[in-house]
Amino acid sequence: MTGSWEETADVVVVGFGAAGACAAVEAAEAGARVLVLDRFGGGGATAISGGVVYAGGGTRQQRAAGVTDTPREMADYLREEVGDTVSAGTLRRFCEQSAAMIDWLAGLGVPFDARSCPYKTSYPTNRHYLYFSGSELAFGQSAPRGHRVLARGTSGRTLYTRLAAAARDRGAVVLTQTRAERLLADADGRVTGVECRTLRDAPGWARLGHRVLHRWSVKPGLYLPGLGRALHRRVAWLERRYGRPLRVSAGSGTVLCAGGFVFDREMMREHAPEYRGGLRLGTPGDDGSGIRLGVAAGASTAHLDRVSIWRFLSPPSAMLDGLLVDRDGRRVCDETRYGAAVGEAILRSPEARAWLLLDAAVLARCRRQLWTQTLWFQRWQVLWLLTFGRVTGATLEAVARRAGVDPAGLAATAGAATGPPPYSMIDVSVRNRTAVPAPMLTLGGLRVDEESGRVLGVPGLYAAGRTAVGICSRSYVSGLSLADCVFSGRRAGRSAAVGGPGRSAC
Repeated sequence: MTGSWEETADVVVVGFGAAGACAAVEAAEAGARVLVLDRFGGGGATAISGGVVYAGGGTRQQRAAGVTDTPREMADYLREEVGDTVSAGTLRRFCEQSAAMIDWLAGLGVPFDARSCPYKTSYPTNRHYLYFSGSELAFGQSAPRGHRVLARGTSGRTLYTRLAAAARDRGAVVLTQTRAERLLADADGRVTGVECRTLRDAPGWARLGHRVLHRWSVKPGLYLPGLGRALHRRVAWLERRYGRPLRVSAGSGTVLCAGGFVFDREMMREHAPEYRGGLRLGTPGDDGSGIRLGVAAGASTAHLDRVSIWRFLSPPSAMLDGLLVDRDGRRVCDETRYGAAVGEAILRSPEARAWLLLDAAVLARCRRQLWTQTLWFQRWQVLWLLTFGRVTGATLEAVARRAGVDPAGLAATAGAATGPPPYSMIDVSVRNRTAVPAPMLTLGGLRVDEESGRVLGVPGLYAAGRTAVGICSRSYVSGLSLADCVFSGRRAGRSAAVGGPGRSAC
């Protein structure tokens, strides 16, 4: 690529989801001139998410709901999920700053609500916005920490819209339909800018086609992956045909917030070959491009083998009174655990197969709760599981044989704890393509300094969100990725704003 610089800024942010928007807000508030680049129209996986932010330690919403929580209790639980992925000090800061983080988001116009869900669910209905979004109950904790953004249906679009508006209100310039292709560096290896390909000057019909085709490649492409891939090929063709070179200089720092790599088959085969057959949760922008940009500049990675694959057993909440067993009839795990923990346990079971055993009384309660505890996207999944996804039998032995489960093993596991017949077994196997697919997302990324978000070994470069190793890079519970996007995005944005040559990066 030849030619002079065409755009300049103090801080360049690559990717405009939650992490990128938070980085842009913080950098702009620190006085930096901020330019945000996004391959599509912004939003990324944030905009199609449930819009849940994991927070605790005594948030305003927890207090209004009568919930008692402390940063220490929050850290005690999260250490079970996080392990040693981040240091104890970083986890402590995350928990201590958690309540203030929700207030910060609220100050940017992100709405929250204190109505607490009285039952365990994977995602609450429009009547509830504070809920147990992880495995807290399985660890004896009593504080719900899933803060769902106040909006009907899935709330991610509202979260993104408010964050994007806040970034623009603070002076950040957002250049959409612009793909970052290479990082530029000076003789000392310091990242000084980004080489891009942009549709900024493309014909209007090409820009419109790019927007529309991408939107359809995400939804319904999320549920119809073949359609999504076909549409995305046309999106990529428009970029190749009408994209023009653009150079952007970053005087202070460049922040990579380009998502994970669940949509890159080559990276998935290389780093996480076990995770196949799941529903890729994200957008075509989650193609590992941000991670590859960093690696090409000299960065190192960690936890690329960590993928969160989900198998939710509720709603309805009565499903949690069932017994989850493997092919040999042995119990798989605590049924009240979060869907990612359940999914991982099933994946480690023989042939990645599992069934949920329900007696007649539990099945009846599930049917009664179906219409009151589900949103539309949950309802059709539950209807499938309670009809086509189950087999029945008058005895444990009969239902086990119909499901292909060892009858003796099931009898030994269930014992005398089962209720009245007939019995049902619901196929909740991770790789059973006739059942509801199991969503998955990648968790690892570039290794960063935990004080500043600076990419280790690459001066002038920062990373956040799923492009970087973070709080949720070992295991995931609902809201923890978005919370980490806010936490790490703000950290990287602040640091990049003061991270120019001769200035501190902390």
